[in-house]
Amino acid sequence: MNEEKINSKFLKISCSDCDNKQVVFNKPSKKVECLSCGSIICEPTGGLGEIKSKIEEVFR
Repeated sequence: MNEEKINSKFLKISCSDCDNKQVVFNKPSKKVECLSCGSIICEPTGGLGEIKSKIEEVFR
């Protein structure tokens, strides 16, 4: 069997504006806003998302 390597991950990131911690997908299809203050914390790029905040933890 030919197994494909999966590069998709979930990330726990902390908002750079309010320090709220939130789990997001690393390949988002739309902008992700902080649930606390509403600032943009991740943007889609057609592949891996552009993370605008600090990555705290990676879930595989």
